[in-house]
Amino acid sequence: MVIVPMLTLLFGVDFRYAVGASLVSVIATSSGAAAAYVRQGFTNIRVGMFLEVATTVGAVVGASLAGLISTSLLGVVLGLVLLYSAFVASRPRQEHIVGTRDPLAVRLRLDGTYPSLDGEREYHVQRVPLGFGLMFGAGALSGLLGIGSGALKVLAMDQAMCLPFKVSTTTSNFMIGVTAAASAGIYLARGYIDPGIAMPVMLGVLSGSMVGARVLTRTRSAALRAVFALVIGVLAIQMIVHGVAGRF
Repeated sequence: MVIVPMLTLLFGVDFRYAVGASLVSVIATSSGAAAAYVRQGFTNIRVGMFLEVATTVGAVVGASLAGLISTSLLGVVLGLVLLYSAFVASRPRQEHIVGTRDPLAVRLRLDGTYPSLDGEREYHVQRVPLGFGLMFGAGALSGLLGIGSGALKVLAMDQAMCLPFKVSTTTSNFMIGVTAAASAGIYLARGYIDPGIAMPVMLGVLSGSMVGARVLTRTRSAALRAVFALVIGVLAIQMIVHGVAGRF
């Protein structure tokens, strides 16, 4: 969500090469921070593995279509996706823990616990089929736009499946590496991954992800939502303006 707009707007990198570098860095980020989140008890591994089926199929479909769509249009689409994500994330709400159990979630053993600032808390996963469908869409956008679709996965788990926000973010981080790997193979075959761009981006993102993993445990969800919404909201406006200017 950050790397593609940064590379295209600030450094003038072609959109598809920026997507390739983003996918490589997403794989590195997921590999680096996911282990820390699993160790701390935030990540719901069963939810992540179940939903990854949908996102991986969607990522392959999206990456296959990417070469058929103009880069300006892709930029506008990315901006609109970012803008919607910022709007949903910015709405104030309490951390919701649904007391009722979803029969399908119980059958798949998706419910879990996580370490909140107020102690260990239990949560129950809701609306599993809806979440699965949304994950296919998130995967398709990941392959199409090279965004890792982490923000969309967070929103799907947080809003549709009623997972706590920290569980949603950490489980998303666990998933995006597999989703990005499915898309990166297609971009690599088409020659859109430039090591001179991808390597420094990957090293910087990997370092930042390790710092972020430490900060998350001491930060309240409301603050995380505010930062999340502010950053991607600014990037959304920039991407829409840049894409419209390039198209017209």
